[in-house]
Amino acid sequence: MKRTHYCGVLRDEHIGSRVVLKGWVQRKRNLGGLIFVDLRDREGIAQIVFDTAVSQEAFDLAETLRGEFVIEVEGVVRLRESINTTIPTGRIEVFADQLVVINESEIPPIHVQDDDDAGERLRLKYRYLDLRKPKMQQKLRLRSKVTQVVRNFLEQEGFIDFETPMLTKPTPEGARDYLVPSRVNPGKFYALPQSPQLFKQILMVSGFDKYYQITKCFRDEDLRADRQPEFTQIDIEMSFVEPEDVMEVNERMLAKVFEETLGVRPALPFPRLSFDEAMTRYGSDKPDTRYELELVYLNEIVADCGFKVFTDAVSKEGDVRGINLKGASDHISRKEIDKLGEFVKTYGAKGLAWIRLTAEGINSPIAKFFTEDQMAALLEKMQGEMGDILVFVADKPQVVFDSLGALRQEVAKKLNLIPKDVYNFLWVTDFPLFEYDEETGRFVAKHHPFTSPRDEDIELLGSDPGAARAKAYDIVLNGFEIGGGSIRIHKPEVQRKMFRALGFSDEKAQEKFGFLLEAFKYGTPPHGGIAFGLDRLVMLITGSDNIREVIAFPKTQNASCLMSEAPSWVDEDQLEELSVQVKLTEAVVAEETEV
Repeated sequence: MKRTHYCGVLRDEHIGSRVVLKGWVQRKRNLGGLIFVDLRDREGIAQIVFDTAVSQEAFDLAETLRGEFVIEVEGVVRLRESINTTIPTGRIEVFADQLVVINESEIPPIHVQDDDDAGERLRLKYRYLDLRKPKMQQKLRLRSKVTQVVRNFLEQEGFIDFETPMLTKPTPEGARDYLVPSRVNPGKFYALPQSPQLFKQILMVSGFDKYYQITKCFRDEDLRADRQPEFTQIDIEMSFVEPEDVMEVNERMLAKVFEETLGVRPALPFPRLSFDEAMTRYGSDKPDTRYELELVYLNEIVADCGFKVFTDAVSKEGDVRGINLKGASDHISRKEIDKLGEFVKTYGAKGLAWIRLTAEGINSPIAKFFTEDQMAALLEKMQGEMGDILVFVADKPQVVFDSLGALRQEVAKKLNLIPKDVYNFLWVTDFPLFEYDEETGRFVAKHHPFTSPRDEDIELLGSDPGAARAKAYDIVLNGFEIGGGSIRIHKPEVQRKMFRALGFSDEKAQEKFGFLLEAFKYGTPPHGGIAFGLDRLVMLITGSDNIREVIAFPKTQNASCLMSEAPSWVDEDQLEELSVQVKLTEAVVAEETEV
């Protein structure tokens, strides 16, 4: 029998039609002379009725059915006597006179239904069952829709789709490389690409002025809810552009994606914040602007107060900043304030000072350190009113930003301040070109080594790298960075200055990036671009908690696949063929022995 329809598309207009359906048994109910089967495919569920009066043979076979059997049925669509308003096909049912069991199923280790409460590890081990759930099918189909919209948009804008190598040269781009040994070049290794960065720049040198690619990237780094060792990137590059050109076309692309997938049309242009303003107002370079809770700078007010924690921070060129938790006095207890104090400690803060404003007056362990005038000035600056809780962190500026930036997110969740179905886009611009790594004692690129400094800051590369600003821009959505890009360096002498500022000698730069530097000798156009994390973007569009929900076969937090059991050991003869010898640490040996 050839399938005529998907289960989930049947409606009133199909009543009286003879149909052939194929799918999985979701549920069976045997009422004696009637058997009802909910048949599921990718489009939804249709109720199938087996009646002894219609076909005794089909009825007898239907009695053997269990959940997740794969079957095909043929019958006539009829109007249901008892309408089910909870599903789209709830007005019809199929009276089947033919049934074929294509394949049987053992009892599944997880329930194939959206309200299944199986843990994530079990879901990932039996991912093929997990992916049968309607909500997972919807998410991955929406992901497919997003990529389709992106491709259509970029093609219409004149971008050309390219593929760049998966086996390439190891280059220091920020994260650890995944290395692949070469059999035909013993002792040498390829690297899986952290991004197509160098190749897309070379494509600009090649004269293809509008490039895009939806591609896999690989980074051997610690994982979290919105990060995977292999991820998918929407990669875009353009020649003869300035930041505004890149931002404008990508704003329109994102607006198109949201309009066609969610029916939401974001207002254009997106708001812009400089890096400095984002940090001072929100404590983050990827702020969630759906709610207030902005940071307030207090150094001038508290510099001469009697609270040593504040005065010491100011005297050591640190910061004292606070957040007004408006109206939180009735919702956050003293015990919960103490928990928030422990929370900020995980971001390097030594603790959390606080003032509760109640009908009885000021309640705070630090109030005694302030004169009346100082307290009045503090409350005025913080716009404190009865019912508010004022919280403060005093430390190095970065610690203050990290602590209060995370605290505002934590409190927003606790106080239910985050609106549903609101999508706040934001460009963050004017990033520092470098950041100082205290562990290595040197500057590292804030984005990557090919980001162009602002024209007026080029001379700072040799004299004061920390003051140089980048022609860089990140696109933020609801507190998540979904994309980042920059105008690239296109002049060889500027690229050499950049490498020197990063601690690369000319010889080392030639060794690592020689093919790019060589290409730059032959007429390189000014160019720039952006890369979006497709997984993260789809995560936000679907309202998922982490990107593993929108990747068909994701890895766990230790970068393993529970379904395929990758990574795995390989045979000695394979290692020998690759000229590779494995040396295990004592900890790994002990762990494997225990397993």
